[in-house]
Amino acid sequence: MMSHYHTPVLLEESVGLLGIDPAGTYVDLTFGGGGHSRRILEALGAEGRLYGFDQDRDTRANCPDDPRFHYVESNFRFLRGALRLRGVTAVDGILADLGVSSHHFDDLERGFSFRGEAPLDMRMNQRGGLTAADVVNTYSADELTRVLGDWGELETPWKVAGCLVRAREAAPVTTTAELVAAVKPCTPAKDPSKFLTKLFQALRIEVNGEMEALKMALEQSLRVLKPGGRLVVISYHSLEDRLVKNFLRSGNFSGEVEKDFYGRSLAPFEALTRKAVMPSADELARNPRSRSAKLRAAVKR
Repeated sequence: MMSHYHTPVLLEESVGLLGIDPAGTYVDLTFGGGGHSRRILEALGAEGRLYGFDQDRDTRANCPDDPRFHYVESNFRFLRGALRLRGVTAVDGILADLGVSSHHFDDLERGFSFRGEAPLDMRMNQRGGLTAADVVNTYSADELTRVLGDWGELETPWKVAGCLVRAREAAPVTTTAELVAAVKPCTPAKDPSKFLTKLFQALRIEVNGEMEALKMALEQSLRVLKPGGRLVVISYHSLEDRLVKNFLRSGNFSGEVEKDFYGRSLAPFEALTRKAVMPSADELARNPRSRSAKLRAAVKR
């Protein structure tokens, strides 16, 4: 099932940067199709352990039949608590591939794609409450402007919010096709796909609380990693990459490195990647969806 579910991005680069100890304990924060997890398991010995997190119950079908692998059905924002429940207080490495899986885009019924018609859902955890339809139909114009500006980085979010408010006054916007029609008056003639991608991204991030979850996971990673443990993160848009870059640089989200009395850095990480690692031309040819991927890694001091 895995090959149909999702093609793992920057597979060798990311797992290589984990610097795997065969007897170590590792975490795949975004199990998904299990591609990265399988590669980690190949590098682990009999004593090694791997915990794969995913909040989407669909991913359970991708679990490898391997006693060293432990599936954790949970949002990665609960990283530390979920590990403690399983008797794990410290790990040797954490990998996160933050991209939405190909499975989510290809399964039109989930509402992640603007191609085709589906319920306006976008929940990663289908037992979660808030849907994209709830956001579009119940948020005020100001709240919609914030979501579209902050999470979609749209140039005129207030204009798009106005389109949505006018459309829902006539009838609730409940499908992906209705959403595309609702914003048609403010969709630029040039590159409408880019605009719609940003719109859908904004709603998806809001529905799933993605930025807050990422902040929580990064902060907790610092607490569960052993000294010398490694954090490897693949991000796909500038909002995520900025958070990851700042956190790996300074241990906080502003990116400002604190210094001691003598001017020495107090940053908790040492970078393993001087700048973001990007997919090779060969990988881009094999998997066009990898084109926006950026890989950053650091070791805990």
